[in-house]
This record gives sequence, structure tokens and C-alpha cells, in this order.
Amino acid sequence: MIQTRCSDPVILNLWHPIGAIAETTPDSVVETTLLGEQVSFAIGATGAIGVWISRPDLRPGARIDPASIHEALPAKSAYGYVWTSLGSPPAELFPIPEYEEPDRRKLNAATFGVNVSAPRAIENFLDMGHFPYVHTDILGVEPHTEVKEYDVEISVDRDEILATRCRFFQPMASTASDGGADVDYVYRVPHPYCSVLYKSSPVDEARRDVIAVFLQPVDQEHVRAHMLLCVLDEDNEDKVIKRFQQTIFGQDKPILENQVPKRLPLDPRAETPIRADKSAIAYRRWLSQKGVTYGVIPVAA
Repeated sequence: MIQTRCSDPVILNLWHPIGAIAETTPDSVVETTLLGEQVSFAIGATGAIGVWISRPDLRPGARIDPASIHEALPAKSAYGYVWTSLGSPPAELFPIPEYEEPDRRKLNAATFGVNVSAPRAIENFLDMGHFPYVHTDILGVEPHTEVKEYDVEISVDRDEILATRCRFFQPMASTASDGGADVDYVYRVPHPYCSVLYKSSPVDEARRDVIAVFLQPVDQEHVRAHMLLCVLDEDNEDKVIKRFQQTIFGQDKPILENQVPKRLPLDPRAETPIRADKSAIAYRRWLSQKGVTYGVIPVAA
């Protein structure tokens, strides 16, 4: 294992996203930062991926065959992104079976740089209580401000958090919506820095749209948020679908960047919880149980 600035073995040994494949020029070096380390990657014309600790002789934009890289880091293509690890990751990434359905639109809505820790960003993604106030007339509106009772479980077998029976009135749930509706939500947290949202599809009542946030921890207080859309929409152009999600995240960004402290306190007494915070409380408990220390303020011994 390479020497790294991150000393958290839980986080070091996970897969992390570092770039959207569709936005990468083939056979060209791309440089980014992961857990405080400068890493580079390239995608070959045939789809082969190479990831490595950045080198002075391979600068961003340089032409390279990814297969020629020696001392490469683990690399994987999944859900439209390049993933890597600075440690020894599991063989497989968490499943999103809907991604394989051929009639879905699969897009990177955007990749946003945000001055906040990855756990703070995940907690915000799980929070329905802010919809009417931050996403007014889109994901919420007054007087529909109540977060109704919902269920949260920490699954030991699947090693993830699942929040179900989430329901919220939304004036415009997606680009395919034609009016306000009560929208059903299911939240999954299958990775400390990734969350997957399933919400009612206005196109097909029997299926759900899938929206995921895959966070790339640049360091303990900065992330790149990769936003995956895997939705049912036959009418709108890619740019329209992307712009809708970009608007939502653009409204969240200043809220996230004004969080104090930027790292997430894991002590349940650190911040006053309300009913809307059930999933956040479970998330903090799960991180504590896993022993995560990167991007958080651990419970004092």
C-alpha cells in the first residue's frame, strides 16, 4: 500500500469516483485530487482505464495509452465514472441494477466542487426538511413543510442504510413532471461517501427515477460531487434534464459551504435532532460503527 495523507483504513480501502467517463478525452491524461493525493487517470479508445499517482512527466492533457502505466492504482468503470482506491478495495462496487435498464437516460448531471466534508454533503442529501425553504416551488413549497414519519434501517447484511416510506409534496419533482404531486422517496447509503435516491417516476408509476451523488473526497473538508441521473424521460433533451439537477444542487451548494463545522460531528449530542433527521442520525451512527474518522469529528473516547 502506498503512503498516504489519509490514515483512515476504512476510507482508504474503498472505491472512490474521480471523473465522468463521457466528459473525458480518450488517451489523454486527467489529473485530480483524492484524499489529499494528486492522482491521474486516462481512458483508452477501447475503454481501458489506467489510474496512477501523478507523475511530473505525465502532465494533464498529455497523450498516453493507459495500458502503458506501471505501478497503477486499482481502477474500475462503473455507472459512467472512473473509480479508484488508494488501498485494497473490495472486488465489487455496490449494485444499482436500474443502471442496466436500456430505456433509462444515464447522465452525469454535473460535477461540482464544494467546500465541505463528504459526510456533511451526504447528510444534506438525506434531508427532506429543507425542500420547501431551499428548493422553493421545485422540490417543496409552503405550507407543505411537514416531514411525515418514515422508516430507517441500518442493514448489517447489505452494509448500508435504507430509508423507506419517505413522502413529500413537490411542485415540480423532475423535468418530466406536469404538476405538483406527493412523491415517494427511498434513500440508500451503500458507501460512506455515496448515496442513491429512488423517487416516483412521473412517466411510469411502477418504476422509480434514480439519482445518485458520488462524492470524491478531495481532502477532509472539500469534495467533488458527481451527480448521476438514471431517469425515465423520453421528451426532454440531455441539457434540459441536466440543468434541472444543476439548479437543485446550485441551491444546496451555499447551504453546504456555510455548515459549521465543515466536518460532521458523530456525537449525537453535538447537534439537536428533529424527526426529519432520523436518517442523518442513523448515518452518523453507521459511520461511528464502521470506525470512519476522515471528514468527521469522532465521538470523544
